[in-house]
Amino acid sequence: MNLRSIIRSKKREVAARRTLPLLQNRWVILLVMLIGCLAFLPAASAQDEQEVQEEQVVDQIVAVVGKSIILESDIQNQYLNARLQGMIRGSASTARCRILEELLYQKLMVTQAEVDSLTVNDVQVEGELDRRLGSFIQQFGSQDKLEAYYGKTLAEIKQELHDVVEEQMLAQQVQSSIISSVTVTPSEIKSFYRTIPQDSLPMIKTEYKIAEIVKNPPISIEEKLRVKEQLLDLRKRILQGENFSTMAVLYSQDPGSAKKGGELGFYGRGQLYHEFEAVAYKLKEGEISNVVETEAGYHIIQLIERRGDYINVRHILMVPKVSPADLLKARKVLDSVALLIRSDSITFEQAVELFSDGEDKNSGGMLINNFTGSTVFEAEQLDPQVSFVVEKMKVGEISNPVPMKTEDQKDAYRILKLIEKTQPHRANLKTDYPRIQKWALQNKQQKAIDDWINKKAKETYVRVIDQYKTCDFKHNWQIR
Repeated sequence: MNLRSIIRSKKREVAARRTLPLLQNRWVILLVMLIGCLAFLPAASAQDEQEVQEEQVVDQIVAVVGKSIILESDIQNQYLNARLQGMIRGSASTARCRILEELLYQKLMVTQAEVDSLTVNDVQVEGELDRRLGSFIQQFGSQDKLEAYYGKTLAEIKQELHDVVEEQMLAQQVQSSIISSVTVTPSEIKSFYRTIPQDSLPMIKTEYKIAEIVKNPPISIEEKLRVKEQLLDLRKRILQGENFSTMAVLYSQDPGSAKKGGELGFYGRGQLYHEFEAVAYKLKEGEISNVVETEAGYHIIQLIERRGDYINVRHILMVPKVSPADLLKARKVLDSVALLIRSDSITFEQAVELFSDGEDKNSGGMLINNFTGSTVFEAEQLDPQVSFVVEKMKVGEISNPVPMKTEDQKDAYRILKLIEKTQPHRANLKTDYPRIQKWALQNKQQKAIDDWINKKAKETYVRVIDQYKTCDFKHNWQIR
């Protein structure tokens, strides 16, 4: 159990996918959504921070797109923070030119949003701001550290970021409309594949598709009562004068916060388990809740501080344990299920539907790769325990019941089935058609965006100061 178990699952951001060499220098779809956020990311090191602070810039208008302006400070802030993150490739002048073109693109889309009368309401912007600021606070460790780093209050940071986020959301709507109707036909996919030199096709590592049948042992009523009574006893001791933080260090089963006296740090609405925050937001500072049940287990909560829609709480978490006897029963059930499958009395898919307790039950028990959002895994993306089991299996084979931990770190058992396994190879149409289809679609979407930029740049007033007119832009901006 760790902090991730306390925070309501938002699922991980999709990790960077492999791209074809010929696409690596192209604009990335939706890259514009990162613009403006870099200025709010943690620095790489104190030394780099000092170097950045030594670089000063005299602000001026660098470019005009329609009614929108781009300032030197806009480019400088993104350049410095990108450098702190180790994201700068090539010379500083080349990087600044690239950042300027990204900003030109965003401003062009914002201009189009005005023409199309597109809007985003304050509720949408506020929701996105809260999500991002919550993420920033987690990266820094606390709201105080975030505010100290930038020398601004959270409200000031939020105010500065508001217009940036609003523009990004407008730009996203425009970009979505540009590519929404783009599709690729089978002949276009084949043509795209044929344009790639064979020695430029990427090597595809060994990949797996795996399904599971999960059996979660029930937790007895007696065990739940035992945990609740223990928490109620701790609450009574705290109300009688013992220190909440000390109790959390001694008894909380959330190692991520226990060592900090149970303190979670500041979170906004929608970032914690619903049951948890429904109680936490009603507490007064210093007040201690009754026992609260969530997917993670049972908690008592103390409100430390509230700042607007953000709260900082400490909690003590206790997790009911599955008894060895119930765990053994779960294994025996899966032993029987495996026997039925191997004797062809039932298919694996039918067994998933009838017996599995997994969240993936409705998708045939297919494991989902949290790095890509697909059902395909490279070996290093698999849970080590799963990797150890499937490495010895043949395609179509099922395993014996193996122990596992659920997402909320409870003990369970599962049966694994190796659905598919590929050998290392160069990408080809026969075995990698979906992947090549995705590449072809991305390539066509990028072309649609390029064509749109070149067309709209002719219709829109675009001016850039002389200092940046020597930039080697990818598009014809019709610069005045």
